[in-house]
Amino acid sequence: MKTRAAVLSEMGRPRPYAQTRPLVIEEVELDPPGPGEVIVRMRAAGLCHSDLSVINGDRPRPMPMIIGHEGAGEIVEVGAGVRDLRPGDHVVAAFVPCCGSCEPCTTGRPALCEPGFKANSTGTLLGGGQRMRRDGAIVHHHLGVSAFAEHAIMVRQSLIKVDDDLPFDEAAVFGCAVMTGVGAVTNTVQPQRGASIAVIGLGGVGLAALLGTRLLDAAIVIASDVSADKLALARRMGATHTIDAADPRAVEQIKDLTRGGVHYAFEMAGSVKAMELAYRATRRGGTTVTAGLPNPQHLFSIPQVGIVAEERTIKGSYLGSCDPARDIPRYIEMYRAGRLPIDRLLSEHIALEQLNEGFDRLADGKTVRQIVTL
Repeated sequence: MKTRAAVLSEMGRPRPYAQTRPLVIEEVELDPPGPGEVIVRMRAAGLCHSDLSVINGDRPRPMPMIIGHEGAGEIVEVGAGVRDLRPGDHVVAAFVPCCGSCEPCTTGRPALCEPGFKANSTGTLLGGGQRMRRDGAIVHHHLGVSAFAEHAIMVRQSLIKVDDDLPFDEAAVFGCAVMTGVGAVTNTVQPQRGASIAVIGLGGVGLAALLGTRLLDAAIVIASDVSADKLALARRMGATHTIDAADPRAVEQIKDLTRGGVHYAFEMAGSVKAMELAYRATRRGGTTVTAGLPNPQHLFSIPQVGIVAEERTIKGSYLGSCDPARDIPRYIEMYRAGRLPIDRLLSEHIALEQLNEGFDRLADGKTVRQIVTL
C-alpha cells in the first residue's frame, strides 16, 4: 500500500521550522500486515513535545522516521492472528506496545514493558519488524505508531478499540496527553483527600494532569506556567490558584498559599528549571513527580540530605503508569460522564501540510493541543 506521510530525515534543523521544513510530506510504502499486525487509516493525531524532542534532537532516534505517537483512526486491514479487531473498528494508539509477558508486564507495570522499550528505542514494531519504505529504503517507526500519516501499520498491542461515536480528534488525545497527565495523578501517586497539589507546565499533558486533580477531593490546586494565556485557561479548568513560573518569588508564593509547600508537585514541562521549581515547592514529607522528558544530557541536582531529613520522595511517571487497555476505556467513560472534560485541551485543527508551522507554535508555547485531521 502507498500512502502519504510526514517524514523526518534529519534531526536538529534550526527554527523556524516553517522555513527549514524538517518534516516533508512524501509518498511511502507500507508492507501488508504481518501476523499480529494491523493497518490503520489515521483520522486524527496530536502534536506533542515528545514529537518535538525528536525533531530538535533532544530525544535521538534513528532516521528517517515517520513521527507522531498520539493518534486515532479506523482499521482497514488485519494480519493473521488478529481476531478481536476488524475493518471499520475505531481505535486509539498507545505509544508503548505491551508484550504481556516480560517482568514489568506480568507485575502490573506494562508502561515499562521491556520489549516495547527496545522496539521504541530502535524505531521498530514490537518484535523488531520494520514495515515502511521510501524509495525502497527503510523508514523507521516512531513509538510503534507513526501517526503523522494517512495510513500506519501497528501491532495489535498498540491499539485500544473505542466506540464509533467518539470523535477522532477527541479520541486521539487519550493515547498520550490524557494517559500521561491524568495517569500521573491517579496512578503514579494517589493524593489523599484534602491534599495540596501543584502542576508545573501547562501544555497538553500538564492541563490533563490538572483535569486529573478534579477527580480528587484536593484542598488546593496550583497551576504554574510562564504563559498568561495558559494560566487563565487553568483557572477556567479548575485551578484554585495560578502562579507565574517566571516570577522569582514563585516558590515563596506557593509556600505561602500552602503553609510550607504542596503535598504533591507534578513537573510536566520537561525542563530542569520546572523540576527545580516543583521540587522546591514540595513540602517536607511530600512527593515530587516528573512526567517531562528533557534532553538526556540535562541534569537535576539536589542536596542528598533533604531526601532523608525531610523524608522527600521523587517519582518518575511514564505513560502515566497506565495500563492502556484498562485506563483508556476508563478515562473515556469519565469524559462521557462529564468528569474529565478533555475536549477543552483541543486548541487548533491543522492539515498534515501544516505540521512544521504547528511545531513552531508548540515550541513557542503558544498552543495546548493541536490536532492534525487526516
